[in-house]
Amino acid sequence: MAFDGLFTKAMTRELQGLVSGRISKVHQPNQLELLLQIRAQGKNHKLLISIHPSYSRIHLTAMANVNPSEPPMFCMLLRKHIEGGVITDVIQHEMDRLVILKIRGKNEIGDDIERELHVEIMGRHSNIILVDSERNMILDSLKHLPPSVNSFRTVLPGQPYVFPPSQEKKDPFSAPGELAGLTEKELVSTFSGFSPLNARELHHRMAQGENSQEIAEQFLADFSKEQPSGHYIELDGKSSFSATPLTHIGEADMIFPTLGELLDRMYYAKAERDRVKQQAGDLERWLQNEIAKLKLKLKKLKKEQDQAEKRDQLQLNGELIMANIHRITKGTKEIEVDNYYNDEKVTIALDPRKTPIENSQKYYSRYQKAKTALVKTQEQIEKTEEDIAYFETLMQQVQQAGLSDIEEIREELAEQGFMKAQKSKKKKKPTKPSVEPYVSSTGVPISVGKNNKQNDYVTFKVASKSDTWLHTKDIPGSHVIIHSNDPDETTIMEAATIAAYFSKARESSSVPVDYTEVRQVKKPNGAKPGFVIYFEQKTVFVTPDEDLVIKLKK
Repeated sequence: MAFDGLFTKAMTRELQGLVSGRISKVHQPNQLELLLQIRAQGKNHKLLISIHPSYSRIHLTAMANVNPSEPPMFCMLLRKHIEGGVITDVIQHEMDRLVILKIRGKNEIGDDIERELHVEIMGRHSNIILVDSERNMILDSLKHLPPSVNSFRTVLPGQPYVFPPSQEKKDPFSAPGELAGLTEKELVSTFSGFSPLNARELHHRMAQGENSQEIAEQFLADFSKEQPSGHYIELDGKSSFSATPLTHIGEADMIFPTLGELLDRMYYAKAERDRVKQQAGDLERWLQNEIAKLKLKLKKLKKEQDQAEKRDQLQLNGELIMANIHRITKGTKEIEVDNYYNDEKVTIALDPRKTPIENSQKYYSRYQKAKTALVKTQEQIEKTEEDIAYFETLMQQVQQAGLSDIEEIREELAEQGFMKAQKSKKKKKPTKPSVEPYVSSTGVPISVGKNNKQNDYVTFKVASKSDTWLHTKDIPGSHVIIHSNDPDETTIMEAATIAAYFSKARESSSVPVDYTEVRQVKKPNGAKPGFVIYFEQKTVFVTPDEDLVIKLKK
């Protein structure tokens, strides 16, 4: 990762397109993120600002965000001060990871006001601070820092704004010639804005070339372009990105026309998963506990089944007692007899208090009980295995869910009687399950269910009988619909890739995916949500591809 001062400079260049734009709406999707809707240059833009300790960033985004029904207090304050305001400048403070949005607006009585939104991108110390620039006073911040926490600067409403402590390093853009010949450590310690990643890159280039000063100038030029591009590379499971090619690692896996698209690709899925974990952590733990309990129950049932399967010996003992009744007298504790089925000797325990006939009847009675128990045990085993499969399917759905999907999973568990329904202050209007839309590269629409409610809805309500239905073979996953009765091969393979990606086999390769007409998909009476049977299917094998799934999302 390298959201360092150099990358911040490139991002600030990219955000110049917002200057003179008007902030039409302020949203706060969660405690760590802001989303500003801005109308600039005749287009609508979404500016995402995150202070997540691992994914702190600022960039234009194309991704959708779910906003809470009631905005938090900080969001309300921002709406009061900057909603409707015009962005007059976007600047970087020195070469720090600090971007300042200068905003001109009006107060309640119509007077002009100047506000600044300071975005400090500093890992776990990241913050968003609204400043009254005329008085240099903090109006509020997403995170408060009292003197007891930070003695250098207090970040509280009403306090003067103090910039983070300066590192007292040189600006590389003011002295590019001094970069020549320095080691990686010297670049990081002498010049502001350099992360170890970009220092390694520049050092590598200078070591490969002859004119170090020219190489340094060309390197810095990538970060000050009017339209910087994003470079992404993954090696040995580690992802790296920059606004310049990372030649010391290798050739870029992907090049993005904008830094916003790069960061959407880098962070959106991770940040979304993190947001879901915050809201669904209790649900995931509940499912894990239920699965563990059911597996323990299954183990006990199978042990009972093994014992019940010995019932044939009980029946045989009863038969052999009757066959040898003339040799048994009351008071006998055991008898050794010939097993006429295999010519082996069998020793049978007897109750000395009972007659031979009563001993025989006792074994017959135990045989009948074991026979009945075996049937009941088998029924319980099948029910338990069905519940385990159901909960494991829900676990897979929770682990791959978006925020909007989690509530539907909770509702389903409540409807099935497994959990209590969550109480809500407001009465919710019944809504149709949401379905994720995709479009194949040949232009064919595709719909995807992300949980059982959505799966039933997309298969039996949205799809036409002649559409094509897909699902991973014998693996929990999403129902995928190709809205075509004769899809081309490319569409089938792309839809199968989506089905494999939204399944328990996401991390696998060569995943089998079945497809058939929707008319061949049936829901058995009494079946749990999302469970179906299907016929006349064909199977293809695909490897899940996150980049393709993102590309096809509508």
